[in-house]
Amino acid sequence: MTDTDPVLRALAHPLRLRMLSLMWPGPMSAAELARELDVSHALASQHLRRLNTVGLVELAEERTRRGGRERRYRTVRGTPLSDQHHGAPMLAETMAHTLRERAGRRLAAGEGVTVDAELWVDPETWHDIRRRLTELAVELHEAAQPPHAPGTIPLGVTMMAFPLQHTTPPDPPEHH
Repeated sequence: MTDTDPVLRALAHPLRLRMLSLMWPGPMSAAELARELDVSHALASQHLRRLNTVGLVELAEERTRRGGRERRYRTVRGTPLSDQHHGAPMLAETMAHTLRERAGRRLAAGEGVTVDAELWVDPETWHDIRRRLTELAVELHEAAQPPHAPGTIPLGVTMMAFPLQHTTPPDPPEHH
């Protein structure tokens, strides 16, 4: 894993993916992230530094709070989640972990959409679907509010859609 892209390595941790999602609608400090994620301030700070080092978050503001300086960070727009070819298995494992955790918190009576598919479509259809999925992801992110904002509900969204390698089906067994 030493030659793996440092950005991908930073993305390949469930806590850091959650942090990026939480900071999308607005800046948060390590203390705020620690409270929201129910982790120690030190752990939140460590992960926030990693995200900052690889350029996935940026310092949004510094303010005085309780006699100290509070640094609040926000997710950099356009972070590179969508086209990670070389690290797709590592990112998929992190997303699977996140999906399992979120599925355990699913609202029992909450409406949702679940899809799992391996399909064959023509390239034009795939291009159009990929564009529309990207537009939906952007729309969801643009509508995101800070955690616990009045009038909002928490959502879990995990999505990967990509072309598969072309494989040749095995020959059927011969019958004598």
